[in-house]
Amino acid sequence: MSDAKRITWGKPRHPTDADRDALREDLLTKARAVRADGWANYRTEWPAGQVAVVAYLLDDTEVLTELEESESTVLSRFAADLFGFTGGRKDNEKGLVDTQAWFSTVRKSLATQRRDL
Repeated sequence: MSDAKRITWGKPRHPTDADRDALREDLLTKARAVRADGWANYRTEWPAGQVAVVAYLLDDTEVLTELEESESTVLSRFAADLFGFTGGRKDNEKGLVDTQAWFSTVRKSLATQRRDL
């Protein structure tokens, strides 16, 4: 019998509505910054995954292409951030319907805020 400690991964994370609200606000802040200042300051400051999700939110296909990303790759990875590993996997199996709906509401908020300016 080995004396090695058993690896434990802890409890699976189940994001709450508050977690999703915080993600939404973070993405809205980043999207507004890119709209105001352009990508130059953020492409090197943010990780590629963050750049991709903001580009998706802004429908910036040029940046997504440069990153070799697509709607499906961005959404499939972000599903786990929104719904946890198991929930994200289930949403992937359903065709990312819940993740797309979530992004749709974020895009609507971004569009509404733009009109209010």
